[in-house]
Amino acid sequence: MVSASGEIDIINAEDLRDVLLSALNAGASALVVDMTSTTFLDSAGITALVRATRRATATDAVLRLAVTAPSVLRVLSLVGIDRLIEVYPGLPDAMASLRDQADQADRGLPA
Repeated sequence: MVSASGEIDIINAEDLRDVLLSALNAGASALVVDMTSTTFLDSAGITALVRATRRATATDAVLRLAVTAPSVLRVLSLVGIDRLIEVYPGLPDAMASLRDQADQADRGLPA
């Protein structure tokens, strides 16, 4: 899990991108980004999430977002990120989705 709090903008989005890519490059098969304390997300933050999504796809990893702020959810919806990455209303839901997916895979069901 990676936590991203406060404002994610041009000042710190590169740090978020680096953390996400490092986790995925280290072999993470699933990664939840806890954005429940994120209050603002600009285009640089979106770019960081898109880069992480591309890396996750390339490595067959799963990426989930936990987001609660209406303003952040709106940005994700406007740019279509919510169609690329599954977005959950809280961290417990995002984490549970990974367990559910693992359970389905263990039973041979499509995820």
